[in-house]
Amino acid sequence: MVTHNRVIVELAAIPENVGVARLMAAMVAAQGAFTVAEVDEVKLAVSEAVTNAIVHGYRGDARRMVRMEATLDDGTLEIVVADEGRGIEDVELARQAAVTSDPERMGLGFSFMEAHMDEVHVESAVGRGTRVTMLKRPSARDVAAARGS
Repeated sequence: MVTHNRVIVELAAIPENVGVARLMAAMVAAQGAFTVAEVDEVKLAVSEAVTNAIVHGYRGDARRMVRMEATLDDGTLEIVVADEGRGIEDVELARQAAVTSDPERMGLGFSFMEAHMDEVHVESAVGRGTRVTMLKRPSARDVAAARGS
């Protein structure tokens, strides 16, 4: 089990790179004491954050880049997804279920992130972009098993 690692990647803002981000996050999470179910939760949260950056931040402008950092530090996984896109005018409103800037979407991205991660922090400035920081800790039982207790 790895206790410290950090991976940074910049992804073109295209839907095909959502899967790349999911795999990268899963590979870093799998180095820690996370269960398969917890790794799946991380993958889902990352999918939502990266999709939000592509769809809402950049409105599908494939020339733009989404930055993702995955850091494993003493068992805690931190995932940061950042864009330099449109930004969010009202972060608290955007975090409510079924609120979306795209009527073709359900508006559940932040709800899924919050349901599957231990902490979700959102910083955004209109015209300057959005930064989503998500934290995940393995359950105590899983950490003890991974350490052979």
